[in-house]
Amino acid sequence: MAELPEGFTGRRIELTTLSEAWAGRRPMFLKPPGDKQFPAAVYADGTRLPRGGERIGPDTPVLVSEVVTFAVEYRLFVLDGRIATGSRYARYGRLDVAALEQDPEEPAVRAFAEELLSSRPGTVPSAVVIDVGRIQDPDTGAERWAVVEANMPWFAHGYAARPNLVLPVVLRSAGPRDQVLARDHRFLRPTA
Repeated sequence: MAELPEGFTGRRIELTTLSEAWAGRRPMFLKPPGDKQFPAAVYADGTRLPRGGERIGPDTPVLVSEVVTFAVEYRLFVLDGRIATGSRYARYGRLDVAALEQDPEEPAVRAFAEELLSSRPGTVPSAVVIDVGRIQDPDTGAERWAVVEANMPWFAHGYAARPNLVLPVVLRSAGPRDQVLARDHRFLRPTA
């Protein structure tokens, strides 16, 4: 996320450490870039962030972004650079589920996601979940498409996405290590 141009994120996002974020003095959205070591949320300032716990310490990597309001959010299951299936999952932060194919925004969602995927080849694993949505400007009410986040398919809720199309994405992302595609090797993490 921190490497995406602001044209795709709609906000500044920085990859830093928890100790750097502790010094923050204004509201910020914080999340771990991979695992769910602590809740992704808006924190009033750095003093509200976790200071300890399992796998949490000063060097813990975190993504810090400006606080924005997403008017609507969609979850897309992507396989080999193409959207396999998807679902709307929220409006203004509240659960509001509908199959992508039944949502009037489907063409715009697909157009934005396809532009993102085609402009950044090789930057995501062959199986990934990408959440996109429309950010609402607090002053003007104007909306624009932006990436919400990327997720591990085996950990992502399918909402109203078609299960038969979710499954191949999950299996590719969580299959046996000896079956990982060569192009995905750089995304592997060491196991303990």
